[in-house]
Amino acid sequence: MSHHATANSLAPTHDEFPQSDLLASVLRHVDDAGYRFTTTTPLTHQRLLDYRGGEPGTTLRDVFGWNLPFLAAAVPPDLLDLMTRAGILVRRGAFLKSALRIASLDDLLFTHSAFPTTDQAAVFFGPDTYRFVRFVQSHLLAVISQANPDVPLRLLDIGCGSGVGGITVARALRRAGLAVDATLNDINPLALDTSALNAQHAGVSVNLALGDVLDSVAGDFDLIIANPPFLDDAQQRAYRHGGAGLGRALSVRFAADALARLAPGGRLLLYTGVAMLDGTDPFLAELAPLLAASGCDWRYEEIDPDIFGDELSRPIYAHVDRIAAVGLVATRPRVAV
Repeated sequence: MSHHATANSLAPTHDEFPQSDLLASVLRHVDDAGYRFTTTTPLTHQRLLDYRGGEPGTTLRDVFGWNLPFLAAAVPPDLLDLMTRAGILVRRGAFLKSALRIASLDDLLFTHSAFPTTDQAAVFFGPDTYRFVRFVQSHLLAVISQANPDVPLRLLDIGCGSGVGGITVARALRRAGLAVDATLNDINPLALDTSALNAQHAGVSVNLALGDVLDSVAGDFDLIIANPPFLDDAQQRAYRHGGAGLGRALSVRFAADALARLAPGGRLLLYTGVAMLDGTDPFLAELAPLLAASGCDWRYEEIDPDIFGDELSRPIYAHVDRIAAVGLVATRPRVAV
């Protein structure tokens, strides 16, 4: 895969990440074995670990999905050799553990951080990832039908994490016959490393832009997608903490910055979560004046009324009704000719 760097993007090179080819070989090996794994919430993941009671993993799903410690005999020798040379094996006494996990979505595999994702720079793939991708995919037909096939469509995934959104969308658009100039942005360098690996495995060429929201990219875009973190995380982990307002501040900022960078006919597809208060949606209340000022056509939907219910037991959420998954679709009108 080639990474097309622009003046405002950061593209890692083979010299910077010498293990990238080995990691790609690990992914190919696991994919060829028919591996599939749907990643769960951390709470569900921990429940499975508790149920297994510390028994070692014996399958690839145990090793790369549930991220269980395992004995060397549980992994084919050639794959174990690749993992060793790629530097992703952690030794725990007589057992080994993978330093990364692999999730599946449709026919693609994606790497992400090991469990538990307690590190500040962790790259997380979970149930929200699936909801985000399904939300975006449900609006792609409209994007495809209105695109100019003679001009590359400029796509931006803000806060890309493992790159799932930008990669799946870019691949779908290219399969529809469109030329796509896809950029994946994140403030976390590890997220871009992970995205680069996942894009390579998917056969999708992308730009990588390291920076804070749209500060790292220039120009306007035909399609901007985003799945910002939306929880008030006590550890303030980048993939999870959405800032003030019970985690909605970053989502408001993503929306405001993206609305200002939509090309004529451009579309913003933003998926996030909102802590609902006394039957009202404070995120939509903050968005309303921004949307009015932008001149964009828009619609807003509640995708799932009750997610991350376990968070509500924390004191900071004591006055919250529920946390809902929502989606914003905003389109800038085309210039009349």
